[in-house]
Amino acid sequence: MPITELLERNAKEFADDVALVEINPEIQEKKRVTWREYELIQPDLRQQYRREITWHVFNEKANRVANLLISRGVRKGDKVAILMMNCLEWLPIYFGILKMGALAVPMNFRFDEHEIKYCLELSETDVLFFGPEFIGRLEEIVDEIDEKRILFYVGGDCPSFAEDYNELVSNCSSLSPDVKITDKDDAAIYFSSGTTGFPKAILHNHESLMHAAKVEQNHHGQTKDDVFLCIPPLYHTGAKMHWFGSLLTGSKAVLLKGVTPKTIMETVSNEKCTIVWLLVPWAQDILLALDRGEIKKEDYNLDQWRLMHIGAQPVPQSLIKRWKEYFPHHQYDTNYGLSESIGPGCVHLGVENIHKVGAIGIPGYGWEAKIVDTDGNEVAQGEVGELIVKGPGVMTCYYNDEEATAACLKDGWLYTGDMAEMDEDGFIYLVDRKKDVIISGGENIYPVQIENFLSKHPKIKDVAVIGLADERLGEISAAIIELNPDTECTEEEINEFCKELPRYKRPRKVIFAEVPRNATGKIEKPKLREIYHSKNLVDAQNRG
Repeated sequence: MPITELLERNAKEFADDVALVEINPEIQEKKRVTWREYELIQPDLRQQYRREITWHVFNEKANRVANLLISRGVRKGDKVAILMMNCLEWLPIYFGILKMGALAVPMNFRFDEHEIKYCLELSETDVLFFGPEFIGRLEEIVDEIDEKRILFYVGGDCPSFAEDYNELVSNCSSLSPDVKITDKDDAAIYFSSGTTGFPKAILHNHESLMHAAKVEQNHHGQTKDDVFLCIPPLYHTGAKMHWFGSLLTGSKAVLLKGVTPKTIMETVSNEKCTIVWLLVPWAQDILLALDRGEIKKEDYNLDQWRLMHIGAQPVPQSLIKRWKEYFPHHQYDTNYGLSESIGPGCVHLGVENIHKVGAIGIPGYGWEAKIVDTDGNEVAQGEVGELIVKGPGVMTCYYNDEEATAACLKDGWLYTGDMAEMDEDGFIYLVDRKKDVIISGGENIYPVQIENFLSKHPKIKDVAVIGLADERLGEISAAIIELNPDTECTEEEINEFCKELPRYKRPRKVIFAEVPRNATGKIEKPKLREIYHSKNLVDAQNRG
């Protein structure tokens, strides 16, 4: 069943119930910034507000979008992009695209004008919905992209090179379009995070989307009474697919445009949120604010908050231990997935397995997972190999890239490029990205192992390990360490702490500096390699 039918059902059964809430918190300090300085979640600087829509209105808005596209000649199978910050219009536009049989193409709001143009062309997008934050970037390329594309502007004061979405959509029918959609029809194109160059276009069908909804609800047990707090960007598969659990149960979700501990706690309290998905830095910030007394649990109504889960990056064991000290009744889960394996947990820890924190977990609902060697054969328990997964959420292909598709899709198995090992209980632990292996004096060193170890240090907020050139060993491991605020630490102290590691795994160099992460929470290793002059290290060794 296509996921659009869930929206139709909710509009009938829960017509007047609130579906979505958008909250823009009060801005404590207003400052002018360009988009290059935007935070992962960027509040609207104009005013504080709260907006909401019911399931009936949500469905009507989606229908109007679908009928607008049909009226402009968009056909089933065409591509329609969304370049917008999180807002109440985002999901109705997404579902309007799906309802008329086109492919939704969500785009990263951090893209510059060249990346926008590249992704529009790669995905062969016909229509673009965009928000006010992107006017400047689109002005730079509009002469190159608008000849064959329709540009719809979602906001006030429509620029001259686009058409006013609000004005046009108000005149469109609110009835569902008569378009037959099947599970095997193409549904969406997502882009890889692009940490190693320009992104790849990832094609998914309707079965993938529906399976994501089933996975999320199976893992976290959503009911009609749950309230999901969604903070990460909706263009990313993780945020949206976790929300699909709310769609499946007809429950309320809150889109929060703010990440301060006070804002998160106030929203959980005021909106009676039961499920909160956090990234590691936000969870750390909440813990630090509690430690310092900047926020106090007793000032908020938090008894209904039952689940905190994290995805997108490795989770320090020390973080969850501290979290459970403050919130002992919370369930906890971590979710592993790629855009290629769509959304919420092709592998996940499971709320019943908190004793295994540090592992990414076991195969998720409807998924299979194996760890294999370079020939595709399963490795022995405890040995390192490449993690591969199989299930209804595996991508159809990399759009218009047969070579890349063939490299990672084999007999229905998705080769993730992540190195992993499995313990005696069947729990999977990430070791590192395949391409991030450091070969030092003939020894294979997997940075994630060192990062996970160092993250246990109470003074360390974040850590990344990369390879640096070394005349004798080829390369050595270097730890870039970001300390907790108002904390001092020495290289000697880190070296002493690392004595618990085998000698060859100990960082040969310690650098105290900020650890950059991208919009999905992943460490930007290419940026670090560039900063510390280890970019294209293997090539340099070959040339040396």
